[in-house]
Amino acid sequence: EDLRVDGRGCEDYRCVEVETDVVSNTSGSARVKLGHTDILVGVKAEMGTPKLEKPDEGYLEFFVDCSANATPEFEGRGGEELGTEIASTLYSVFSGESSVDLKSLCINPRDHCWVLYVDVLLLECGGNLFDAISIAVKAALFNTRVPKVHVLEDEEGSKEIELSDDPYDCIQLNVDDVPCIVTLSKIGYRHVVDATIQEEACSLASLLISVTSKGTITAMKKVGKGSLDPESISEMMETGKRVGKSLHVALQKTLDEEESLGTSRQKVGFLG
Repeated sequence: EDLRVDGRGCEDYRCVEVETDVVSNTSGSARVKLGHTDILVGVKAEMGTPKLEKPDEGYLEFFVDCSANATPEFEGRGGEELGTEIASTLYSVFSGESSVDLKSLCINPRDHCWVLYVDVLLLECGGNLFDAISIAVKAALFNTRVPKVHVLEDEEGSKEIELSDDPYDCIQLNVDDVPCIVTLSKIGYRHVVDATIQEEACSLASLLISVTSKGTITAMKKVGKGSLDPESISEMMETGKRVGKSLHVALQKTLDEEESLGTSRQKVGFLG
């Protein structure tokens, strides 16, 4: 009947709270609350050397930390496995050519580039982790400011790098093509988006679909012990595209509104 325990339809998200620029010593940060799931992402831009196979591009590195307070399962070494799984999923989602313009992070081919260290901290787990993390990563990248760099060459041909003194003289990343993950959990004959912990316990298998704002699927991954038949996979993909597009529109609108407030924006931070 398209009705869930909490009154939502099968394709409805819970209320998502997004706040950017919450950590002062980062190049960009964001905090996302989705139901009882609470995620903090910080991005730090540091200078590094381009990878050999891509000499004219910067790159992203992901680190995931599962706070022991997030859920009792993370006590001891419980969170490490999940942290590794989330990091590898983020690598596969962001390995696509189109997600972030990595060429814009190159300073000097083969010698210098910007490396974006993306730190994900799980503060609380209340179901649907991957979607909340992908929203937080996109918001943090939107908030990231990379300092402008000038490469000076002297008469002998040696290059010197000069960072701009003006803190406002920086590059903002283009996140239009950064995908968000939509997780579809199969329960019985139906599939639902944004499953709560209780719904995840009833679901035998889920499909993680990484969708861009244009509705293009860039990566897919099945999680859970159960199986999915081909017919339901194609149905889930269609739902994922539809839900993903509207998720991107709502997120971009919120980020633009927050950006337009500038310095007059009231910060909520961790006290809200």
